[in-house]
Amino acid sequence: MLTYLLGDVLRIFAGDFEAGTIQGTQATPVMWMLAALVMLVPIVMVVLSLTVPYPAIRWVNIVIPVLLVLFNIAGLPYKGLYDNFLIFVGFVFNALTVWYAWKWV
Repeated sequence: MLTYLLGDVLRIFAGDFEAGTIQGTQATPVMWMLAALVMLVPIVMVVLSLTVPYPAIRWVNIVIPVLLVLFNIAGLPYKGLYDNFLIFVGFVFNALTVWYAWKWV
């Protein structure tokens, strides 16, 4: 989530966005709601990791990062070098999450 937010901040300062649009499309309230839900996923994952018992949380920590990687792959390549770098960093952290969950005993 922090890499997503950092990318958004850098995009604003770099001038790589147009207010009120998402990837060049005029944003609707539904699109903004979907963006908010995507940003909430990592926050919910922290809470679930503390509250959901093993082994269910193990599978949540495997499935959700894989879905996030697929979601981000769908948007590649991004406009700025910084965006592509931050997405790569996100891939690394998602891979680590899956790896730790897979090794969890």
